[in-house]
Amino acid sequence: MHVAVLGAGPAGLLFSLLAKRRNPAWRIEVHEQNPAGATFGFGVVFSQGALAFLERDAPDLHGKLAARMESWPMQRVVHRGTTVDIDGNGFSAIGRLELLQFLQGLCLESGVDIRFGRRVEAPQAADLVVGADGLNSVVRQGKGFEPQVEWLTNKFVWYGTRQRFDCLTLTFRENEHGAFVAHHYRYSPGMSTFLVECDAATWQRAGLDRMTDAESRAYCERVFAPELGGHPLVSNNSLWRQFPLLSNRCWSAGNAVLIGDALRSMHFSIGSGTRLAFEDAIALDRAFGEAGENVPRALAAFERERRPVVEKLYAAASASSYWYEGFPERMHRFGALGLAYDYMTRSGRMSAERLRAIAPRFMARVDAGGT
Repeated sequence: MHVAVLGAGPAGLLFSLLAKRRNPAWRIEVHEQNPAGATFGFGVVFSQGALAFLERDAPDLHGKLAARMESWPMQRVVHRGTTVDIDGNGFSAIGRLELLQFLQGLCLESGVDIRFGRRVEAPQAADLVVGADGLNSVVRQGKGFEPQVEWLTNKFVWYGTRQRFDCLTLTFRENEHGAFVAHHYRYSPGMSTFLVECDAATWQRAGLDRMTDAESRAYCERVFAPELGGHPLVSNNSLWRQFPLLSNRCWSAGNAVLIGDALRSMHFSIGSGTRLAFEDAIALDRAFGEAGENVPRALAAFERERRPVVEKLYAAASASSYWYEGFPERMHRFGALGLAYDYMTRSGRMSAERLRAIAPRFMARVDAGGT
């Protein structure tokens, strides 16, 4: 069977690797429009639960990947100069480029053909086309997927920094222009992700809509000077943008199927984008393991298994994104502990009872009525 995978991101590479291992005789080609070694963004983060599925479904891959990651057992919220630690809410992170190079190496060892620096509009003569080509998917532009997009109003920009942070942290700050929040965490011994977000009104009052990249970085460095500790922000195609909540009514059309961000976008605030890309790849490979080379049967099985799980997480991610859309008002309403609790329960999936079991020290402070 001839398989054409568009996009050499986590979803496309992992599916190609698993499918080639399962079916060595298949001809699997990965087409990536960017050159080898190019990537946008900095680190990617996984919750403890996100890594648990990988340990279960691909234990050899999990072991090799876990050894390359930065990990920590808690999360932190900083508001009005007060720090709140949330125990039991652990995460791990790795540089996006390191993750891609790791997966590329395994794919090449297994015989997957990866072709960089070429944009393929419509692969010819492939038995299966896998659209793993992200938010601007070429595959999705074909007829039949029926995509829907809702644009959020907040503005965000993705930077890096050499400042090393203890754990995944949300830092809320205000200045004369309005409210800002930084999402920051280390992803290697010497680098951290530093994402800055604000509402559209603050963005315009600050003049960020008119600033150059250097001016924008300098402004954000001033806002978060205490956290950066004198370290500059690093840009990598770091543009201010709005987040699109993307979904597709149909997951496949003919012999083409979407996975990863081409299928749906999960807001970065729940740290599940790469996790879901991996889970999509594992589920699609498993579907072909059951259906053999019967493409329609495999694609139907893939959607039947994955859609209920994805729709639940998509709803949670959307609820989380809406929480951020109103974070300036929440900053005024709550002290640090109240904001941290409101944040932890934002998606509707985390009850107080569940949170007491996961984060007993944090909830002891909440139940005691601290601020």
